[in-house]
Amino acid sequence: MASEHPFKRILTSLPRSEGGEFGKFYSFPALNDPRIDKLPYSIKIILESAIRNCDNFQVTKDDVEKIIDWENTSSQKVEISFKPARVLLQDFTGVPAVVDLACMRDAMAKLDGEPNKINPLVPVDLVIDHSVQVDVARTENAVHANMELEFRRNKERFAFLKWGSSAFNNMLVVPPGSGIVHQVNLEYLGRVVFNTDGMLYPDSVVGTDSHTTMIDGLGIAGWGVGGIEAEAAMLGQPMSLLLPGVVGFKLSGKLRNGVTATDLVLTVTQMLRKHGVVGYFVEFYDGMSELSLADRATIANMSPEYGATMGFFPVDHVTLQYLKLTGRSDEKVAMIEAYLRANKMFVDYNEPQEERAYTSYLQLDLAEVEPCVSGPKRPHDRVPLRDMKADWQACLNNKVGFKGFAIPKAEQGKVARFSFYGKSAELKHGSVVIAAVTSCTNTSNPTVMLGAGLLAKKACELGLEIKPWMKTSLAPGSGAVTKYLLQSGLQEYLNQLGFHTVGYGCTTCIGNSGDLDESVASAITENDIIAAAVLSGNRNFEGRIHPLTRANYLCSPPLVIAYALAGTVDIDFDKEPIGKGKDGNDVYFKDIWPTSEEIAEVVQSNVLPDMFKSTYEAITKGNPTWNQLSIPASTIYSWDPNSTYIHERPFFKDMTMNPPGPHGVRDAYCLLYLGDSITTDHISPAGSIHKDSPAAKYLIDHGVDRKDFNSYGSRRGHHEVMARGTFANIRIVNKLLNGEVGPKTIHIPTGDKLNVFDAAMRYKGDGEDTIVLAGADYGSGSARDWAAMGPMLLGVKAVIAKSFERIHRSNLVGMGIIPLCFKDGEDAETLSLTGHERYTIEIPKNIREIRPGQVVSVATHDGKSFTCTARFDTQVELIYFDHGGILQYVIRNLIKH
Repeated sequence: MASEHPFKRILTSLPRSEGGEFGKFYSFPALNDPRIDKLPYSIKIILESAIRNCDNFQVTKDDVEKIIDWENTSSQKVEISFKPARVLLQDFTGVPAVVDLACMRDAMAKLDGEPNKINPLVPVDLVIDHSVQVDVARTENAVHANMELEFRRNKERFAFLKWGSSAFNNMLVVPPGSGIVHQVNLEYLGRVVFNTDGMLYPDSVVGTDSHTTMIDGLGIAGWGVGGIEAEAAMLGQPMSLLLPGVVGFKLSGKLRNGVTATDLVLTVTQMLRKHGVVGYFVEFYDGMSELSLADRATIANMSPEYGATMGFFPVDHVTLQYLKLTGRSDEKVAMIEAYLRANKMFVDYNEPQEERAYTSYLQLDLAEVEPCVSGPKRPHDRVPLRDMKADWQACLNNKVGFKGFAIPKAEQGKVARFSFYGKSAELKHGSVVIAAVTSCTNTSNPTVMLGAGLLAKKACELGLEIKPWMKTSLAPGSGAVTKYLLQSGLQEYLNQLGFHTVGYGCTTCIGNSGDLDESVASAITENDIIAAAVLSGNRNFEGRIHPLTRANYLCSPPLVIAYALAGTVDIDFDKEPIGKGKDGNDVYFKDIWPTSEEIAEVVQSNVLPDMFKSTYEAITKGNPTWNQLSIPASTIYSWDPNSTYIHERPFFKDMTMNPPGPHGVRDAYCLLYLGDSITTDHISPAGSIHKDSPAAKYLIDHGVDRKDFNSYGSRRGHHEVMARGTFANIRIVNKLLNGEVGPKTIHIPTGDKLNVFDAAMRYKGDGEDTIVLAGADYGSGSARDWAAMGPMLLGVKAVIAKSFERIHRSNLVGMGIIPLCFKDGEDAETLSLTGHERYTIEIPKNIREIRPGQVVSVATHDGKSFTCTARFDTQVELIYFDHGGILQYVIRNLIKH
């Protein structure tokens, strides 16, 4: 018999003002513990989940006590179990998750288990938003043309996801063309407070996109996890969480005229990067009433860029207003407010504020924020707009690095002349060839979107134009954006400048920028031009936006259009004209920049609740192309062996009910020797498939034409393609190649220079293990399951690095790869490692002899030895390692129970 819930005594009724009750909830006040009043709001959400899910098996009373005593325990790196309320997927990361679930059903059947036990136990929302590419731009028909191409390329994947939505319980799939996952989450999917069968509790979400943190702006605790962790959460497994510290970030004052939310978030990102917040929650407090919900969401979205697990904004009256604006019912909003007030989780500025305990404190006066951009290669390299020209010229001079291109002085003024459809054209270093208003960071924010429209209107009225060879695009986060741009009459001016809507989804920010015109591409490559992209996104790592744009700057939507009009990033907006008007006179930046009052007036009169209601009513009906996709009725997937999109995984091929146990590494070769700041963009297959790559060869061998290669992201359900794309980034620097840039390595036994995949297969064919040597922040950037799955398929058994990004380290463990950290003050260089050695790593064979953070010995064949920390950070991770991976553990556990 089930035992009584340990906290049954605090289960309390929440009455309605008109009589009756909304439901019941676990009441903090009923615990009568003064420590709870001082907890950060974000920690209270973790606490409520622990109390509600406490069964003294998966979540224990000890977990609850650790969280209540957060002020003392957070500095001790204690481990707790956390069950999120729901899971969020996008299609690039969602396809592998659904493939794994389908494979797990097959594995259950082979091991005589019940396949239909493999089912999400919490709500799973999957938004198809990452497949649209900017193939067609600068035309009224762009959005329809790109969607047709999207469906043609991805029909098989889409049908598979549609099958998943019917085969698995608790799974909602939002069709393509509906919007960017994070904006759909913000405007539609976010519950804030759940009412499930009369049980009330706060919304919390983990998502397979690192920018899941955008939902923190709505007072919902959410962050990015790997697809591997997300799948376990779907299947009812608690997440192991190191109870985090919380940085309190106090905001005061008000943004000055002409300063945007993007300028604010780039400033906050730089401050928090400098402060050091990796592994922390950041909670914003005090001056919140001056920040719109969209501004909060913009700051929360960039949490991965400043390194925090999340950037949280508690619920207040601004949150409630936004919920009503986006079409949530009055009844729902009343329930949310009543619950949060009753459980002391609502911020009311009219009442005295309880002083909260934070781990450390930061403060920013909003009036100090100034217009800025970030780049040319990293989101936290902020440049004040007034310094941009000088900074750009310094980048040309500086040695190659995050802030340098090393262009000789004599070549800095080079002009590449070419013909564009019969008209003469030219490019210089810094010429803008891609200008994109894109990404969830900004396209959720009416202030910057309508600000961009007003700037376009002023520019058009003065007669400014954008060069015809520039690739311009607008990818709104949801259909509501199009509705208010049309209602305001500003879409007309955006179109006039070439910023036609190209699709509703994540485009340029993830490398779905599409091809440049051949004449432009040739001018760049033949003259070695440092071409620029400007985008209102959140990521600008080298090689991500487009292979031919080596300088990529993040900025607000209005600034994207301003730089597009100027045609270059090599400009001082304060002193130099942006162009010539129709009257022949110079037009300056100040002539087209809208005031805060102008923007506020347009927002007030054109952003209306009905726009959001009608947008999301349409989503639930699907669209004709989606609705026509036919799918099988079976709950076991029938794999097509000829498919190059969806393929059964090899992960469970030889699986038995007995865990394989821990593995060490003996005489392994170094597959790659990498430096600092290797991102998951460098590791994981991403962007377009290069015509000369192993993945391209595989596709051609399987009858796929080059024009139908599609992107790596779209083929994430096929392990043969993805393994070949692992470490295939054209900008990766492997020290085994002595400074040569590109996706190759040295096969140590023969000295042959090979593609990474070919070298890995040669090692595997010879029965040899491999490792990766790396520097600091290994695996930073987007959380990607394939950044761990790919190396595992290549035969990598361990990664030895100075430090790891949080999610990536966890994903490595989840795939059975050992993450090791050099001792403080040591790295491959200080230890005189060349990467040509053979490495032996001693790991105890009995899992009971391994503990989190254990020190292990590493020895090389030529007599070097050193110690490292094994980064199994929790007991749960050790269990996964013992089972050969997290998914194998889940299958064995489900069969046993």
